[in-house]
Amino acid sequence: MHWQLPDSIHDALPGDAARLEALRRRLLDLFRAHGYELVMPPLIEYLDSLTTGVGRDLRLRTFKLTDQSSGRTMGVRADMTPQVARIDAQLLNRSGVSRLCYCASVLHTLPDSLMATREPLQLGAELYGHAGLEAETEVITLLARALEQANLPAARIEISHMGLFRALADEAGISPEQETRIFALLQTKNVPYLQECCAELPAAMREAILALPALYGDTQTVLEAARARLPALPAVRTALDEIQTLTHTLRDLPIGLDLADLRGYHYHSGIMFAAYVPQAPAAIARGGRYDRVGEAFGRGRPAVGFSLDLRQVLRHCSEQAHGLRAILAPQDAGDAQLAALVEELRGQGEAVLTALPGHSRQSWREAGCEREIVQRNGNWCVVPLQDH
Repeated sequence: MHWQLPDSIHDALPGDAARLEALRRRLLDLFRAHGYELVMPPLIEYLDSLTTGVGRDLRLRTFKLTDQSSGRTMGVRADMTPQVARIDAQLLNRSGVSRLCYCASVLHTLPDSLMATREPLQLGAELYGHAGLEAETEVITLLARALEQANLPAARIEISHMGLFRALADEAGISPEQETRIFALLQTKNVPYLQECCAELPAAMREAILALPALYGDTQTVLEAARARLPALPAVRTALDEIQTLTHTLRDLPIGLDLADLRGYHYHSGIMFAAYVPQAPAAIARGGRYDRVGEAFGRGRPAVGFSLDLRQVLRHCSEQAHGLRAILAPQDAGDAQLAALVEELRGQGEAVLTALPGHSRQSWREAGCEREIVQRNGNWCVVPLQDH
């Protein structure tokens, strides 16, 4: 059937499209008020630019095609973060802090879950050029405000740190293949298989990795348990100290910890975070520090950011869909007063539809007309749409 769409690809009909656009505008205006400049990367790029240095999982998500002009392999973006990192590193080339934001569709080869779309409308904000925790503080606070603007306030923002896993993996001498397996098992907290996978590791490192899935909950309890159960490696101490400092700074937000929550593309290099809302079973937004991504573009800038899928946010927020609320206007036929009124109404933000001949009044109701312009006592005025 010619009208069918591919699996996990969906249209946005007028009501939802209007809600998506209104939400996009509100959030981009919020970002702009905080100094984040809008960028619009292209939908496709050469594959190596889209996937260099960001991990195998993103490469598997990326649709590939051949450029008929150059013969090189191109990709349809599956994530805009590498593109924005390229813009910061190569095109803007600023020496100080850059704050950038974006909103556009990305495409995945497979959906993230049974109900997920393969075409998320990805919105995000990225801060480049500052290595201190002030960057994480600003970005996480901005994420919380964005969810509030979407009428979907975060019930919990969970913090983790890639440095913990990296320190334990390096100390244990884990191979890249085994690291990938352990990483995936930590994400799902599959402890029985994790025990099996770690069986031959040095005892101290094995016990430390097996401790990570249980290290979640309120900040103080988890930090005390982590300092007691994890080895006193310098990188471990640094990661825990950063978590403690950050969570204290963000104490007015609903912050928690989950030290095994290492989801995402493997480019994260430090603090990671995920925001949860009661309406959704999975994280509504994710982000973190990814200082290494810019290295692929010749300029390894400190970077922190987050992104979310506006389509997913729309499914869970409390806003109701509203159809077009329009005014039906007759053909002006050179009537200057009518034409002036129509322009005045449009200037006030009203939608005014000009009636075309041969269509019933019911059809104009279907098009969203609730009112109409009629002439009374020689003057044009707006009244409720009549059925006759």
